Amino acid sequence: QVLLVESGGGLAQAGGSLRLSCAASGGTFSNYAMGWFRQAPGKEREFVATISRMGHSRWYDDSVKGRFTISRDNAENTLFLQMNNLKPEDTAVYSCAASQKIGYLKYASLYDYWGQGTQVTVSS
Repeated sequence: QVLLVESGGGLAQAGGSLRLSCAASGGTFSNYAMGWFRQAPGKEREFVATISRMGHSRWYDDSVKGRFTISRDNAENTLFLQMNNLKPEDTAVYSCAASQKIGYLKYASLYDYWGQGTQVTVSS
């Protein structure tokens, strides 16, 4: 059982930055590919970014490409999402997830464990 706890959400102005963290425990962190998803009020959960087990491969949704960076520190069992040039449409609850699968893990159904999420609100 892997426990995931997000932190770092909050309120930012458009054009600003936030850095989300996801602390993992209860498993061998480097055995899991990791992903970030978000869900805005009244909308479906959507893929943001994913990173391979050792961090060599990363994929992003087109809506965040060039603005967000996913990274991981396997020694510290932590996943990160650096969010720059934030836009009001980035407002959502952001959740991290862990998967035992490999490859371009774009779909939520491919993940085995989920965090509770952290709220990100971007004002215009």
